[in-house]
Amino acid sequence: MTIPSWQRLLALLTYLLPWSDGLPFGRSLTSLFPMLQWLSLPALPLVLVEQAIPFGGFILFLVLFLGVVRNPRVPYFIRFNALQAILLDIILIVLSLAFNLLLAPLGGNFAVRTLANTIFLGMLVLVLFGIIQCLRGKEADIPSLSEAVRMQL
Repeated sequence: MTIPSWQRLLALLTYLLPWSDGLPFGRSLTSLFPMLQWLSLPALPLVLVEQAIPFGGFILFLVLFLGVVRNPRVPYFIRFNALQAILLDIILIVLSLAFNLLLAPLGGNFAVRTLANTIFLGMLVLVLFGIIQCLRGKEADIPSLSEAVRMQL
């Protein structure tokens, strides 16, 4: 079964949510390599909405979850990718909280920056994989995460 191109496009747009929350982890890497700042352009509208509206990220999460994932009228391909993007975003939010609470007192030492860069690069790979698979019309099969998504849908 081939996935229509409009479904592929909408599904790949859902991966901008975790990408917008993954960008802060790459601050030290983008300061070393300014060309990496171009990677933030696709997520810029989402970042602006999250900053302009109080609780913008939470509202966006609710809209995606209740309006897309839990809506049986939305095609499965879009729902699958939306839920997978939401779960990636939840992982990033938990990591961000851990960084702010546990690692902030350590300052910006080498180990903390290296861990943040690793998270940034890992999220870049996962988001690119999800986007490429959406363009191909296939489910982005991320071990454990995709299984959890299939169980929920």
